[in-house]
Amino acid sequence: MDNSPSGRTVVVTGGTRGVGAGIARAFAATGAHVLACARRPPEQPLDGVEFTPLDLRDPPAVRAFFDALPQVDVLVNNAGGTPYRRLADADSERHARVIELNLVTPLTASLAAYEHLRRARGAVVMISSVSGGRPSPGSAAYGAAKAGLENLARSMAVEWAPEVRVNTLVVGMVRTELAHLHYGGPDGVDAVSRTVPLGRLAAPSDVGAAAVFLASDAAAYISGASLLVHGGGERPAFLDAADVNRPSDKEE
Repeated sequence: MDNSPSGRTVVVTGGTRGVGAGIARAFAATGAHVLACARRPPEQPLDGVEFTPLDLRDPPAVRAFFDALPQVDVLVNNAGGTPYRRLADADSERHARVIELNLVTPLTASLAAYEHLRRARGAVVMISSVSGGRPSPGSAAYGAAKAGLENLARSMAVEWAPEVRVNTLVVGMVRTELAHLHYGGPDGVDAVSRTVPLGRLAAPSDVGAAAVFLASDAAAYISGASLLVHGGGERPAFLDAADVNRPSDKEE
């Protein structure tokens, strides 16, 4: 098999908008054959990206999709997400659907793609979230699923080695076309950006570049790893609350 970027087939789940579109574009820019699958097509076609409609919560359909492909060298499990929902504001079935989308569907896709990946000595990139490593009020089921996704990736990396490498991108806040739903208008986005050490939200292309790296030969000895893509993280709240280093009004 040709291991150059132009000879690789990359599948990006949920690769039609936001972070997923950024990842798909980044792989397309390397010359790879990129397939984006999601329930709905992109609003505007993505250059160099082929779209296939697919409901990742339908395991037989997922298996049929991968079985029909001649090869898969890279699988990026990006599909996921959640609305803001406090735990007590919904029943367990609704929270379970969030867990299914963010944890079970990446497992479904990875298993369906396994034989392709094994033959290609390929790579899986899981797209996780900082919500999986800290309390996530308003998206608790999502945070729990993303924590599980990292653990799944580490176990998968051991079971599928040495033929398949498996790594995780732990993504922080990203400025997408839907950012206003999470952070408000431009003023809200600017205010949230100031809480990030690097001073801005990630662009989808930032996540795409990291995914390309983990799938590349440059990361040939990296497996079972979690790469933080969060601009330096979140400033601890206690630093703003504590007054031990705050200048006193009496100081001149």
